[in-house]
Amino acid sequence: MVNESAPHDPFDQEQALELPDIEFESPGLFSVHNPEMVTSTSQSSEHAPFRLGEHTSLERFNNQEQARAHALALLQQAKRSLCIYSQDLEPWLYHHSSVQQACTAFLLANPRNRLRILVKDLSFAIKDGNRLISLSRRLSSNLLIRKLNPDYPIEDTGYLLADDHGLLVRPEADQFAGYASYQDAGRVRLRQAHFNQAWETSITDPDLRSFLL
Repeated sequence: MVNESAPHDPFDQEQALELPDIEFESPGLFSVHNPEMVTSTSQSSEHAPFRLGEHTSLERFNNQEQARAHALALLQQAKRSLCIYSQDLEPWLYHHSSVQQACTAFLLANPRNRLRILVKDLSFAIKDGNRLISLSRRLSSNLLIRKLNPDYPIEDTGYLLADDHGLLVRPEADQFAGYASYQDAGRVRLRQAHFNQAWETSITDPDLRSFLL
């Protein structure tokens, strides 16, 4: 028996009402466009296709990609000695994972292998955490970094020497242009003599020492 005087449940009232049908149209498929992954130039680089000790032609370059390709080829193929003479350890040339990997492989290949680096100003490289400086922290006995002595003539250039035959030279340090040679013992001998002389008068940068500690 239903008591007509009892209060009505609101839910019963809503269910009793007939609601109109709702029309729904699908807007279709949506296309999701995720941004493309940007590959940092510091993560990869292609090496030049020339063989150290075999390729006799002088290879000229005028942009940073070509310079980096030649530098990487020399770093990857060196077997005994690497020397870098630089104004500020140029990040566009040396602050790359591919360069770090090549130098690591070179240093671990033989306990006698040495990478020596002379730099005019290390402040920016230290602040920026240059990969080669970080690597010297791990392999301090094989990778040596020194600061050019300001009391002695400093050549306004940049070069890389690989063993007795390979070199990369940028005659003007503030320019990308230069040349690379994979078989030129004469040029390498002259540059090596200059590097050794500068190394003998080089000094330890206190900021670098603090960073390595």
